[in-house]
Amino acid sequence: MSKTGLFDGFPEVSAKQWKQKIQYDLKGADYNEALVWESLEGIKVKPFYNHDDVEGVPTFSIGKEHPWNIAQTIYAGDAKKANTKAREILQKGVESLIFIVPSEGTDFNVLLSEIDLASVPIHFHFEFLAVEPIQKLLAATKGHQAPIHLHIDLIGHLAKDGNWFHNLETDHKILDEILKLTQSDAKVSVVGVDMSLYQNAGANMVQQLAYGLAHAHEYLNHFANVTSSAVEKSFPITFKVAVGSNYFFEIAKLRALRWLWKTLAGEYGIENECHILVVPSKRNKTLYDYNVNMLRTTSECMSAVLGGADTVCNLPYDAIYHKDNAFGERIARNQLLLLKEEGYFNEAAEISEGTYYIESLTKQLAEKSLTLFKQLEASGGFLDALKKGTIQQKIKESAAKEQELFDEGKIISLGTNKYQNPQDRMKDDLELYPFVKTQPRKTIIVPIIEKRLAETSEQKRLDHE
Repeated sequence: MSKTGLFDGFPEVSAKQWKQKIQYDLKGADYNEALVWESLEGIKVKPFYNHDDVEGVPTFSIGKEHPWNIAQTIYAGDAKKANTKAREILQKGVESLIFIVPSEGTDFNVLLSEIDLASVPIHFHFEFLAVEPIQKLLAATKGHQAPIHLHIDLIGHLAKDGNWFHNLETDHKILDEILKLTQSDAKVSVVGVDMSLYQNAGANMVQQLAYGLAHAHEYLNHFANVTSSAVEKSFPITFKVAVGSNYFFEIAKLRALRWLWKTLAGEYGIENECHILVVPSKRNKTLYDYNVNMLRTTSECMSAVLGGADTVCNLPYDAIYHKDNAFGERIARNQLLLLKEEGYFNEAAEISEGTYYIESLTKQLAEKSLTLFKQLEASGGFLDALKKGTIQQKIKESAAKEQELFDEGKIISLGTNKYQNPQDRMKDDLELYPFVKTQPRKTIIVPIIEKRLAETSEQKRLDHE
């Protein structure tokens, strides 16, 4: 932590002196049992941190005045309606757009009509994999100055769906063709890594980081072997990350991710930073007492900004059970606007740098994740582990451990497993099915399934309404 001179008149206090004072005040109680707790990642958290904890520890600087954009997701099933909505929300403070594109026949000229491609970064999530629609998109965005993120993630689709879009060979061939189409445009990021899947399925933070890094490494490996020019100094990549309510840990997680990417990219001679798109987790969101979701997402968006996110897309409080709801979207958008404009979070990323606790957490998360990443690579890599079911099993074990703590009330969810309102009624408000859907089908691997912590208890409450 930088010295400002404010405390020059006071003697420095060592960690040993602090601990002795605390042990005296505990009056015989055991220091470790009373005040030290262990996170799901195996990190022991102390009651205080000082300069001794970061002495000799390398730090990773995000950079001063790190900018971040407010984003909102739009379903582009109808290009004209999606365009109208996009232009409306851009007038209301949104700075970046995320289009979910379900059809190969989408007219991108209509979708992007009258949107300033010189200043509005745009993200796309395609529910298919094909070259021709990307060609049309690139033609429609010719001359753009703002970044475009395509989020093409073959491995993420395999992990979530259990199948490739087509098959392994065809998918990679299409990805190679798309990369060739965009090679001359440094502001188009083709590859995406969807780490939010791991968080929403119950992976702990070390697993999220290690799997996300190994996931990205599969792409680097592929492009280095197939077309070496693809990874010469520049390889734009976008990580989509979900953040939960463990405030300081989530800040450290994002900082560790950027640090880990820089380390991995350096091995390939890649110089550019990754782009991090952050969304709140669905895992801790609830049906009952749903207004508490707004408190959760506010904290999570704060973690995103302080952790150095490039783009933050908030989750409406009713997203798990309502279809598009203008009111919910407005509240979600305004939460970010309040943080940015009235909470002075517009240039807040560097605030976390130098803080003893966050620096210590960042280092521990990065080290543990790197160790797990190396173990994965030594055993055959991420894809191989997915095919063997190792990743799925490890996430399942971590999720079960977290679920047990939730069911025992050690992880508290207000309104759900603590301070329930028995008068709450939700059965008539469900427009979406908010639980894990079971649809037996043939897959080549076991998919990774997202599941909220409150699902079982909520189903019981619904049955008794």
